[in-house]
Amino acid sequence: MRPVAGLAACAAIAAAAIGLGTLFPIVGAPVFAILIGVAIAAWRPPPALLQPGVAFAAKTLLQWSIVLLGAQLSLRELAGGGAASLPVMLGTFVIVLTLAYFAGRALSIDRDLRRLLAVGTAICGGSAIAAMSAVIDVDRSDVAYALGTVFFFNIVAVLAFPPIGHALSLSQSAFGLWAGTAINDTSSVVAASFAYGTAAGNDAVVVKLTRTLLLVPLVGFYAWKRVRTTPGARVEVARFMPWFVVWFVIAAAINSMGAIPEVWHPWLQRVALAAIVVALAGVGLSSDVERMRNAGLRPLVLGAILWVAIALSSLAIAHLLRS
Repeated sequence: MRPVAGLAACAAIAAAAIGLGTLFPIVGAPVFAILIGVAIAAWRPPPALLQPGVAFAAKTLLQWSIVLLGAQLSLRELAGGGAASLPVMLGTFVIVLTLAYFAGRALSIDRDLRRLLAVGTAICGGSAIAAMSAVIDVDRSDVAYALGTVFFFNIVAVLAFPPIGHALSLSQSAFGLWAGTAINDTSSVVAASFAYGTAAGNDAVVVKLTRTLLLVPLVGFYAWKRVRTTPGARVEVARFMPWFVVWFVIAAAINSMGAIPEVWHPWLQRVALAAIVVALAGVGLSSDVERMRNAGLRPLVLGAILWVAIALSSLAIAHLLRS
């Protein structure tokens, strides 16, 4: 029964967000949910009674709602979307890691914090930072700085990407590719892309989860390096393996076999989208606004450089591939 109170609070925020999203569809319920949650957390963080439910919504519910989206897709769609996005993904990945090294050194930011900001921007935000911190020996303050910086630019992206997409007249698929390759956290990708449109949201989720898989070889390399160079060092693979991505693919495989009737798809979509709004309310409520305030100027400057670089390079590479 512990998560019930927190889930109820997230559901109440989600209901308000859905109402506001109906009134202001250009913003959308996902964006309103995360913003209302952040505003409440900034005013008064959730009490201990609500925290288990809020944490469940922000992580577990979000992951399983994404798995539910997979139940409406086919393996062919996943393979096509992932393959089409791979050149953009790898291009932005190389650009961000290279820029993090040189700009980070110019700003006198230490190596570990540069690494954390690079993987957080290039791959999957807080999840990548947490995974990297599990396999390299980093100071906790570096982790806090990186999380605060990435969180700040997640909120900027949620607010900025949909209006920029409309101003550029991006199609649903083009916006999904852009959001999936250029926004940090999965939660923020979902919020911004579903605010743009359901088709954009579905495309962005496929792209984002393909991008998340880059975490496995990258963090695996650092894990291998640590075990090889540090006597007695041990690394838990489960801490950096994105298991919900595996379940997403399994759900798509089940749907590809025809085991999920097409008549169920609209209902699964509605349930998934409603769960996503509740989950994003939890993401907002669980945000550490104080950590963001204390991130400091230099990490924010590097975060801004990397964020602008990945946003612009993603658009540029996609445009070059289409022309």
